[in-house]
Amino acid sequence: MVLSVVRQSLNYFLVLLLLVTSGTAGADEDVEKTIFLVYESDRVVAANAETGQFFDLVLSAKERIRERYVANGVAILVTNQRFAGVSNYPSGWSSMRRRAGEKVVSAEVADHSALVVTSDRILVFNGKSGAWSEKRRGAFR
Repeated sequence: MVLSVVRQSLNYFLVLLLLVTSGTAGADEDVEKTIFLVYESDRVVAANAETGQFFDLVLSAKERIRERYVANGVAILVTNQRFAGVSNYPSGWSSMRRRAGEKVVSAEVADHSALVVTSDRILVFNGKSGAWSEKRRGAFR
């Protein structure tokens, strides 16, 4: 059983290492700063300086922003109800619901990508497609 946990931990480490290095290993150019966020009482406006577009993320009555992560070409928000991502590609906001009791362990944004590790899942936001992907964490889930 201990060997199984060690193997799984090593697998997670390798996946995280691959995600962190894959975004920068073959980069020909730096990603310009094009995403800016404006916070208002009931929404967050993402301003895309490259395309001149604006995208509104309307917050529900009891929704509160817990954390913000902004890179040059991508931004993600962690609220008490969801994870929301936006990028400099004209796709607008994309959200994924949080699970009850789910806690954020770590998060990182770079270029056009974002990684969020929670107590239950590993989430990746691809800014080029505007899509979230997830993998469940834990040996027995």
